[in-house]
Amino acid sequence: MLNYKLPFLPERPDKPRETGLAMVMDKGLSVEDAKNLVSVSGHLIDFMKLGFGTSVITNNLKEKIRVYRDAGIDVYFGGTLFEAFVIRNIFDDYKKYMSDFGVNAVEVSDGSMLMNHDKKCEYINELAKDYLVVSEVGSKDADINISNDEWISQMDTELQAGSFKVIAEARESGTVGIFLPDGKVNTSLISDISQRVPLDKIIWEAPLKTQQVWFIKHFGANVNIGNVAPNEIISLETLRLGLRGDTFMEFLPDNLKD
Repeated sequence: MLNYKLPFLPERPDKPRETGLAMVMDKGLSVEDAKNLVSVSGHLIDFMKLGFGTSVITNNLKEKIRVYRDAGIDVYFGGTLFEAFVIRNIFDDYKKYMSDFGVNAVEVSDGSMLMNHDKKCEYINELAKDYLVVSEVGSKDADINISNDEWISQMDTELQAGSFKVIAEARESGTVGIFLPDGKVNTSLISDISQRVPLDKIIWEAPLKTQQVWFIKHFGANVNIGNVAPNEIISLETLRLGLRGDTFMEFLPDNLKD
């Protein structure tokens, strides 16, 4: 939905879509904040993640989730909350919690705890019967090293187990997983992943503008990007369309660049 369609803008699919997804992180917005966000940019948001364990202590949670769902946004609780239930051996309680509050998606992760990967895939398989599953690969602990081959293997098996998309971990800081401690891109890892896992199946967590620019320049306007701050979703879309200085020349024909 554009107010004016400039020539030479890259094509962006309408929602619901398989590519060009944007996953936004809500770390405690109010119902009114959610309504305001949806009114200005709901058409640009595909997934809303209620970050980590924030849903447990957020007032008017069911009403806020309804605001997002009514706008055609898939909603799920942060993977850390899934892990918090699993490590306490109350997985069935987690399923009831999701049902009670009306989310339609679920994140399955093992970034904060050690989990047998076969068991993780069992959770994915079971949850995929009732929910849209996004599973996350990579640890939140920078000291835990996962080989490039293991990243790829886990992504492949989780997709086979029933994940709609796999998320490449970076945390909200953008300093672990697919990024180095200084926030720079781990180009070797991302190159290996992108050559062996279908790009449309990956959501790259990229909370920083420089990271978002890198992914758009390397994979195009319709790369899937996650962990976007609510107040940055429109800014991200301008990057995708070449309407911001960082990507201004990216989609123009050569004759206009001279």
